[in-house]
Amino acid sequence: FILTNSYYRLSVQNWFSLHRIQLIYNHSVQATFNATRISAPASYSYHCEHVSSLQRYDALLMPSSSYDVSHLWEVTFIDFQIQGFNIEEGQFAYARDCASFFSPAVLMGLVMSLILLLVLAYALHMLIHLKSLDRHYECKGSPVYFPQMKDTDTADEKEPLRNNGNESYELRSQPYCKIYI
Repeated sequence: FILTNSYYRLSVQNWFSLHRIQLIYNHSVQATFNATRISAPASYSYHCEHVSSLQRYDALLMPSSSYDVSHLWEVTFIDFQIQGFNIEEGQFAYARDCASFFSPAVLMGLVMSLILLLVLAYALHMLIHLKSLDRHYECKGSPVYFPQMKDTDTADEKEPLRNNGNESYELRSQPYCKIYI
């Protein structure tokens, strides 16, 4: 493992990075892999479920050259954890994990939350600007319809309506409505 320790002013701390992995057999280098995205603050350790040269594990290890025999090797570390510097009492420090914060599930949840938030904002906008009919109508009353009465005393207060053979009556003093638009 070839590690480096570098100071980054933006994060105001030292970071270690794994640059290369060399496979040595019988005192000679058999394969060399360049490591990508394997870094952590120097006071932390680095942890990843799979560090591999295989594409199905996100290929954090790349062959250093297409001309050497590295491309013939398939290297996979399972439950990989490394800490290059500041090791205390033989224990790993808190681990920085390789899992990204924006997995497809997290991104889909963010997109769905945004869509629901937009729908809610639109619904609230529509409710705020909803115009009630009570503001636009000044009804003094509504016409009253009722079937023919058998009492002849009220004959002067009603007049017959013509409805396709059905006999109905309406009061003569009909209330009115004003509609404001």
